[in-house]
Amino acid sequence: MRAILSIAVCSVVFAAVGAASAQTDMKPPVARKIPHVTKVHGYERTDNYHWMRDRNEPRAPEIIKYLEEENAYTEAYMGPHAGFVDALYKEMLGRIKQDDTTVPYRLGNYWYFNRTEEGKQYPSYLRSKSKDGKDAAVLLDLNEMAKGHKYFALGTFRVSDDGNWLAFSTDTSGYRQYTLQFMDLRTGAVRPHKIERVTSVAWANDNKTVFYVTEDPEDKRNNNLWRHVVGTDKSEQLYEEKDVLFGIGVGKTRDRKMIMLVSYAATMQEYRYIPADKPQAEWKVIAPREKDHEYSVDHWNGEFYITTNKGAENFRVVKAPVADASQKNWKEFIPHNPAIKIEGVEFFKDHAVVSELENGLEYLKVMDLKTRRAPMRIATTEEVYTMGTSGNPEFDTDVVRYNYSSMITPNTVYEYNFRTGKSDMLKQQEIPSGHDPAKYETKRLWATARDGVKVPVSLVMKKGTQLDGKAPMLLYAYGSYGYSMTPNFSTARLSLVDRGMIYAIAHIRGGSELGEKWRQDGRMFNKLNTFHDFIDSAKWLIGEKYTSPDRLVIQGGSAGGLLMGGVMNMSPETFKAALVQVPFVDVLNTMMDDTLPLTTGEWIEWGNPNEKEAFDYMAKYSPYDNIEKKAYPNMMVQVSLYDSQVLYWEGAKYAAKVREHNTGDSVILLKTLMSAGHGGSSGRYDRLKEIAFDYTYALSQVGITK
Repeated sequence: MRAILSIAVCSVVFAAVGAASAQTDMKPPVARKIPHVTKVHGYERTDNYHWMRDRNEPRAPEIIKYLEEENAYTEAYMGPHAGFVDALYKEMLGRIKQDDTTVPYRLGNYWYFNRTEEGKQYPSYLRSKSKDGKDAAVLLDLNEMAKGHKYFALGTFRVSDDGNWLAFSTDTSGYRQYTLQFMDLRTGAVRPHKIERVTSVAWANDNKTVFYVTEDPEDKRNNNLWRHVVGTDKSEQLYEEKDVLFGIGVGKTRDRKMIMLVSYAATMQEYRYIPADKPQAEWKVIAPREKDHEYSVDHWNGEFYITTNKGAENFRVVKAPVADASQKNWKEFIPHNPAIKIEGVEFFKDHAVVSELENGLEYLKVMDLKTRRAPMRIATTEEVYTMGTSGNPEFDTDVVRYNYSSMITPNTVYEYNFRTGKSDMLKQQEIPSGHDPAKYETKRLWATARDGVKVPVSLVMKKGTQLDGKAPMLLYAYGSYGYSMTPNFSTARLSLVDRGMIYAIAHIRGGSELGEKWRQDGRMFNKLNTFHDFIDSAKWLIGEKYTSPDRLVIQGGSAGGLLMGGVMNMSPETFKAALVQVPFVDVLNTMMDDTLPLTTGEWIEWGNPNEKEAFDYMAKYSPYDNIEKKAYPNMMVQVSLYDSQVLYWEGAKYAAKVREHNTGDSVILLKTLMSAGHGGSSGRYDRLKEIAFDYTYALSQVGITK
């Protein structure tokens, strides 16, 4: 329901259907109303669109018919812009190097990388014995694997330490239901045995024993741990997570010493472990779960290193002996600094790399574990950027790889040398049609919220943009789960900026951009801050002449779709139009149903509306429940039929109810991707066409049509 969503998702490519008059000649579908009454906490609630809900496969014919009618209406309305969509798509495609390879990473005796080829929707996964990729062997060609499927996604890709076996999982529905298989990399043969609903995998050091986690078939909670020996058709269940607030995941430490099982909830974790070379060992708990204790664990040089919020709002790191890692034996390794949030620590043979967050900016701090010389941050040069480690599976290494970009700097892969303290660029994203960063400017502003709190806003625009209130703007935000919306680079976004549109991200409370308190101040009984921050940031930008209400388009997906629905109820006059993507808008109905995917685990993120206090607070912002007779902005609501995180009917019900209550002349569109999941279509070209459609809608709303 509600994982982070990129702005590239959940639209559709449409056929040109008629002339411009189609926008006015075709009437929107009228959803039938069938009252569905529920009684809870002394309230009687009527939902006229409950009938749209269907979890059966296939969906009820009357539901499919209605969604197809809505799609036809959307296509008719957008038909006059078909040429603009096509032009944007070609423009965006020109910025992508279609024949490309990723930077190889080393794992054991091989180098692994991906390759994309012009005209093919998916990458191939390869490995070579040399870094230059010479004589590379294809392990998985996703294009071949995807044949016959409208949707295809790779989940797990885990190679055994000896390089002989590959555990991989695939989803062909969009419902995030992955099937695990094993390939013998010596022969290329895939074993016929399949394991369904697998979510995480770890190899033991014997290179034949696999630990994996499966999800519940109904509510999709990751709740069972299994042990399997490759070559057999049987698995042994080792652990069941019975607390409905928790899910589980399994993995192996980088030093290959420990297999870790984490039980995780929104504000709690509990870790178990066994030695990776003893797959039959009994699992031991490191620190028993307790209310509001969040921690993570790594292993280095015979000790556990625990990143914990115990007595440290923004986290600290302690170490403890493996023999007894209970809290009485914790010793300080990195003390708590209230100004800096520790996002994570990665351990290598002689070094550790700490991911830090300070004043809304990301940093990587390198620690020498042998010489104990002073830690140092990897240098950055821009005012607004994003960076993070990536592609570092090896423990014994002298380098760490990290990604860097900004809203004007293309994605760049660097390698930092632990011994020299210098970073070398390995690869920067190539833009065939050209890109001149000097044509643009990016900056961070500080908007003032109604309670006086300063909210950071990142933006990118063409140099020379006049700040007279006439510039169009696309304002994006998320604001949930502690996820930080980083100011990264997007080739597609240039199509907006080149046409004079300012692109901005409001880093509102509910994310972690300004540390853990920023997250806590935007969740549970503080959730209204999230909506207020967005509205107040928009009004601040308007007041500072960056844009105006009739030039402001807003966008959010998933929990960001909840944000969109909420702010349009609270302040509809502030916005011209909205892209509302796979939106979590039917908050009360969804969160009261513990059979739906993700619901129970999110009771300590949003609240459990089966409890009256939580119900009453959530009722203040639940978008579906706060739709009233008023003039709403234009909106494009987008859903996916096979979305398992936000079920399709949430957005469908929402669009129907807004259209019913809308007193203005705005147009409410609903578009359903009929063969996709939470992230939209799976193929890269299909995805790019969806982005072109989205951006055509956003630009056309402010009068830009070419």
